Amino acid sequence: MLRLKGIAQTLGSVLVTLFGLVFVTFIIGRVVPIDPIIAIVGDHAPPDVVAAARHSLGLDRPLPVQFLIYVNHLLHGDLGRSVMTSHPVTQDIAQYFPATVELATAAILIAMLVGIPLGVFAAAWQGSRFDQAVRVLSLAGQSIPVFVLGLIALLVFYVKLGWAPGTGQQDVLYDGMVPHVTGMLVIDAMLDGDWDAVWDALAHLALPALVLAYFSLSTITRMTRAFMLDALGGEYIVTARAKGLSASRILWRHGFGNIAVPLITVLALAYAGLLEGAVLTEVIFSWPGIGQYLTVSLLNADMNAVLGATLVIGCVYIGLNMLADLAYKLFDPRVR
Repeated sequence: MLRLKGIAQTLGSVLVTLFGLVFVTFIIGRVVPIDPIIAIVGDHAPPDVVAAARHSLGLDRPLPVQFLIYVNHLLHGDLGRSVMTSHPVTQDIAQYFPATVELATAAILIAMLVGIPLGVFAAAWQGSRFDQAVRVLSLAGQSIPVFVLGLIALLVFYVKLGWAPGTGQQDVLYDGMVPHVTGMLVIDAMLDGDWDAVWDALAHLALPALVLAYFSLSTITRMTRAFMLDALGGEYIVTARAKGLSASRILWRHGFGNIAVPLITVLALAYAGLLEGAVLTEVIFSWPGIGQYLTVSLLNADMNAVLGATLVIGCVYIGLNMLADLAYKLFDPRVR
């Protein structure tokens, strides 16, 4: 009974959060100083054409009725049609979102592989020069805006040194040569067996992924260090040392082993933040993801696309939070 009650509470909180997200996106679409009808029919359309278009979309009805229509369309998977591309928004998101997943996944893997060891060793050597350097590195990652870091990276590694291949997801030479399967270019090139295209895709992915990874690496490092300092101060660590266990076993088996579960939540939130926060990185590096699609849609007053992309990103954020909570309960028997 307690388990069923916990599941019901989790589902209830998720549904309430989703309803709040839908309501907020609906209100945003109605209060922004952008008329979606003008974006559809044009600035110089006759008044009768504007009125007919407004009536066909139900925008001349009371707000509660409009909200019910909006929810009904969402339940049927209808996010409207993009003015910019003339395609359904769901089709556009399915096309652009995999590129964002590819970029965010590469960034979180880099942040994990670098940030977690840095945090662990900084806690183990608390107060040392290494610890101070890690803290400065983490503070800089939280302080420098990602668009500034991206522009500096392009200036140094592309313009000055020539190490990076430039912006975009691939070279013009490989444009259209890799079959679209998953939408993630590296995986699609691997599936096609075109290893030249794989290396080209990895080269284009490296710089934006490193820039985006530094943004999350600072958070992961700081949280890992804080968790480890708390763990290393526990009585079980003193007992392990009294038993004569090696320093590496105490550090990784007993120390890191006890922070792995709360670290899952940090990593899930960091990954969700990368998925929703890749907008500026994608614009700077001309990465064809959901962030660039959202930015271009906003500049073109394409509110269906803007609200649809915002809603999808919000749902992904909620889903990752829910998975983090489930993983927390699965791996920590005390929570169960």
